[in-house]
Amino acid sequence: MALILVVDDERAIRNSLKDILEFESYTVLLAENGKNALELLQNNKVDLVFSDIKMPEMDGIEFLKLATEIRGDIPIVMISGHGTIDIAVDAIKHGAFDFIAKPLDLNRILITVKNALEKTELVQETTKLRKKILSKYEMIGESSSMLNIKNIIAKVAPTDARILITGPNGAGKELVARAVYEQSTRKSAPFVEVNCAAIPSELIESELFGHEKGAFTSAIKQRIGKFEQANEGTIFLDEIGDMSLSAQAKVLRVLQERKISRVGSDKDIVVNVRVLAATNKDLRKEIAEKRFREDLYHRLSVILIDVPPLSERISDIPLLIEHFVTDLCKNMGIPKKVLSKDAIKKLQSLPWTGNIRELRNVIERLLILSGKEITVKDVELYT
Repeated sequence: MALILVVDDERAIRNSLKDILEFESYTVLLAENGKNALELLQNNKVDLVFSDIKMPEMDGIEFLKLATEIRGDIPIVMISGHGTIDIAVDAIKHGAFDFIAKPLDLNRILITVKNALEKTELVQETTKLRKKILSKYEMIGESSSMLNIKNIIAKVAPTDARILITGPNGAGKELVARAVYEQSTRKSAPFVEVNCAAIPSELIESELFGHEKGAFTSAIKQRIGKFEQANEGTIFLDEIGDMSLSAQAKVLRVLQERKISRVGSDKDIVVNVRVLAATNKDLRKEIAEKRFREDLYHRLSVILIDVPPLSERISDIPLLIEHFVTDLCKNMGIPKKVLSKDAIKKLQSLPWTGNIRELRNVIERLLILSGKEITVKDVELYT
């Protein structure tokens, strides 16, 4: 059950709140001033705080500021017998979850506790899911090429510069795009991914820019396109080398004018989107053969990041193996297995035409089919 800290210089108020909350099976800590409360906050995993505003030595607003520095994720409810709109607004402005005026109302207290704890649970779940997502897209590697890529990302991510990511299939182009997004000023806004190779050419414009009802035979309702969905955030155009020339022309217009128009509409919609693109094709060759627009290439390639194949960074393979073994064993619910040194050396000697994606698949296969220790014989048998 949740641990709740009550801070008030009036013993009667402290005890009254304690009785109410303990009756609901919550565990309660009491503090008669802000200083004692901060010590309790540092030494206990408190889930919620009730704090008076008018207290000697350290008032509630000062306590609120210091408490949020210690635990920025904890909901703090301010209470006061001198409640005014200005006081309530000031408390909320400084990070309070809610404000309750004295005399305290039982139902209001219990509803506030329920809402505050539900918010905490939601924030914790969101944080957990975000960590899981970040782990999925973590860039593993300490080779010179990977360190160079990480260095470039650190420099360009905080800007709005457009980036073109090149490299073979399975090398980790999406991981680069995700790393840019996570280190950017737009990371709290949407990240919208579009696989240009997976969308038929006749549907790509509708997918990117949306369409109005009746724009074509199957357009039975209005649809919001990917660029609108990514407004204020980031759009990742994966395999842009496979995009049709007509769609390329419209993407170029978005980059030039920051405007889109849905299929079947002549109304312009302003969008503020950072564009990241990736391809496994040689776009210079595509331009020479009239399959890719040169002006779009120059618009997209403000920053170029080339992701090398795994065969060019074999020193990263042991780190990748360790990462995949840890992650896959956890997901499969099995004890962590180890690879012998010879097995790792054997894996480093393979060509890896499918790059990191292929390596992950091989590690998963070895974990399923091998014993507690994966040997060089296992590698020879299952690769």
